[in-house]
Amino acid sequence: LINIDNFNDKINFQNVSFRYQNANQYALKNINVIINKGETVALVGKSGSGKTTFSNLLLRFYNPTEGKITIDNQDFEMFNKSSLRDIMSIVTQEPILFNDSIKNNIAYGSNEINEDLVISSACTANADSFINLLDDKYESIIGERGTKLSGGEKQRLSIARAIYRNPEILILDEATSSLDSESEKLVQQAINNLIIDRTVVIIAHRLSTIINCDKILVFDNGEIVESGNHSELLKLGGFYKKLYDLQFGSN
Repeated sequence: LINIDNFNDKINFQNVSFRYQNANQYALKNINVIINKGETVALVGKSGSGKTTFSNLLLRFYNPTEGKITIDNQDFEMFNKSSLRDIMSIVTQEPILFNDSIKNNIAYGSNEINEDLVISSACTANADSFINLLDDKYESIIGERGTKLSGGEKQRLSIARAIYRNPEILILDEATSSLDSESEKLVQQAINNLIIDRTVVIIAHRLSTIINCDKILVFDNGEIVESGNHSELLKLGGFYKKLYDLQFGSN
């Protein structure tokens, strides 16, 4: 197996199908997608349509049942898994936080903590303002799973961690869906800071957050039924437009 330090060109899903163990049906069928370096790609579709499975294959939690995924024309399966995950970061709906200091949570996974980078990452993630209100600031212990913080604070902390890691590829799994509108604004700003100059895959339920994406892939029943940017997909008048009208009450 070889180690990967970075990627230069593109990730390519070639005729990828995937079926979970003991499942009768395919979770993904015949997926052909190119994600170019520096692109922001959104995955949309109903629950269970294949979006999370797609990101799980990208993170190599599984290998395709059929077809292959390449990065710069090299088969994913040639790479050491941990080196592949080192160039990726994921921000999920439910941040994974530990009963430790804010500083250690942000720098989680690194051998030596760079304190300046911890603070600058928190600033970029809009987290510095609430951290400085705490008695122990960056040394504050946040409780099991971050119980001492609000939802928006936890989310900004997990974004600070992603910024600290400085990944080439970022996966955002509906990172703002469970927040009130005030927190959502701050988290959305933090996300906008985070995605600059990166390759980003966004799993989205709220279409308002993905209007500016380079490419939107519309999943239905394990297949990609439409792809294009926001205005191209609205013009198609198909699946994406229906989802959009449902959310924004157009007629």
